[in-house]
Amino acid sequence: MRRSSGLGLGAGGGGRSGSQEGANLPVLRGHNAALVLDLLRGAGEAGLSRLDLAERTGLTPQAVSKIVGRLRADGLVVDAGRRVATGGKPRTVLRLVPDARHAVGLHLDRDELTVVLLDLYGSVTASRTAPLDLGAGADAVVETAAGEVEALLSAELAARPTAGRGCPGGSGGSCQVLGVGIGLPGPLDHAAGVTGRITGFPEWDGHPLRDAFAARLAMPTVLDKDTNAAALGLPAGPGDSFAYLHLGTGLGAGLVLDGAVHRGARTGAGEFGHQVIKLNGPRCACGRRGCIEALCLAAVARGDVAEAARVLGTGAANLVALLDIDRVLLGGRTVAASPELFVREVAARARIPTALASGGAHLVARGAAELVLAPVFGGRP
Repeated sequence: MRRSSGLGLGAGGGGRSGSQEGANLPVLRGHNAALVLDLLRGAGEAGLSRLDLAERTGLTPQAVSKIVGRLRADGLVVDAGRRVATGGKPRTVLRLVPDARHAVGLHLDRDELTVVLLDLYGSVTASRTAPLDLGAGADAVVETAAGEVEALLSAELAARPTAGRGCPGGSGGSCQVLGVGIGLPGPLDHAAGVTGRITGFPEWDGHPLRDAFAARLAMPTVLDKDTNAAALGLPAGPGDSFAYLHLGTGLGAGLVLDGAVHRGARTGAGEFGHQVIKLNGPRCACGRRGCIEALCLAAVARGDVAEAARVLGTGAANLVALLDIDRVLLGGRTVAASPELFVREVAARARIPTALASGGAHLVARGAAELVLAPVFGGRP
């Protein structure tokens, strides 16, 4: 049964729930407006003038003025003072209004959930963490996680009671949340929003999790693997290639190749934990023997974290040789407990720059929220 959250959550970009990839994500005012918003996001508080925007987008000044007028009417852009131009009259500087819209990011781990609220700059404005039993069944997980989302948004509305402040466009107390992005262990089908046989939780195979959340919260929703979401939340420039390796309750990889998250045709790329590196090794929950995940988790369980780091480094070296990537970034609770050890051991074996990923405990949830924000700024989720 479709049930509204009762919080007046508006899909500010006009998004809708749907079964096709991208159909339920917000797009504001078309491609050219997205170009302008993306430039203003990158400029931050310094802002840009209309002429700056015209020069960088290739649009005419008249076209930029029309776009800016619409964005101002939507509360997305405001004047940020005037800048003296060399040899000319002062120019009005524009900046993005970061709290004009928000996105929710949700990380569903095997034993814990994290929910964050992001503004248009991608900054975390609120967060919650709670225990989770991924094996409790889909209905129970959806209800628990949706309740945490509602609690976070209710707290935000209570903290910002003035309509239009913190929730712009929110006359009557409505908060314009563009949608919710969810990251959880794979495998899964990103396009269809359906989970696969999560290691250790085969009962999730084939569950339409994206549509279940969209119906429960009455909000546009997008779903991806936790490692892909994390990779999306990390800085990447044009042509950049790296692997994000996440070791926590499981082991997976998020791959960024040539500046974009690489999912594969069926969202199957990055199932790094299930490379077999020891024939006749311990049985993994996936059914194989000698998987990197099984070896790493077994080493951690017996207190031999150094061995887990060496195994992870061996797998990372294979990945580097296969993909010819530029660097390796590490994250996850197990890595966070001994960061210097893992960075040292992985770097020694992978033989390329290796570092702890930025973002901390919120990395996956932040990246999941960025799945929602990406179309607003002209990107693909």
